Amino acid sequence: MLELYLGGARSGKSRLAEQRACASGRELVYIATATAGDAEMAARIAHHRQQRAGCGWQTVEAPEQLCTAIADHAGQDRCVLVDCLTLWLSNWLGRDDAAQWQRVRTAFLQCIQQQAGQLILVSNEVGQGVVPMGELTRRFVDEAGRLHQDIAAVADRVVFVTAGLEQTLKG
Repeated sequence: MLELYLGGARSGKSRLAEQRACASGRELVYIATATAGDAEMAARIAHHRQQRAGCGWQTVEAPEQLCTAIADHAGQDRCVLVDCLTLWLSNWLGRDDAAQWQRVRTAFLQCIQQQAGQLILVSNEVGQGVVPMGELTRRFVDEAGRLHQDIAAVADRVVFVTAGLEQTLKG
């Protein structure tokens, strides 16, 4: 089962995805893509860890090698939650190698369709605002939008979250 949770910053998407995973009754694996580059981000990461306490999560950090982490931890009796794809995308786009990103993206799209068990992906929807002025920011919005469309096309369930409320778009 492949699920995609989309929403804006602080929309509640991570909390709802985590609740869904906890309710699955499966062994839980949380794959984190964030890196603590500054004190504020370190605080955000600590807050997310605290929110997950009590449900029995195994946490794996994979800021770039996401497909490998998913393949290593997915299983019929497991629910793997990845949070978040837009941070993962930022990590790759920061390398400024478009060809490499396209190879990684293609491999990721194949990887997520081959996994056993339940896989929940969380990502920020960034395409509902104005077109950004900077070249890198426009590329980020474009790549995030393409990635989300491709995942949604193969996902069993897609949920959009606003103000802590989920709207099922598919499934």
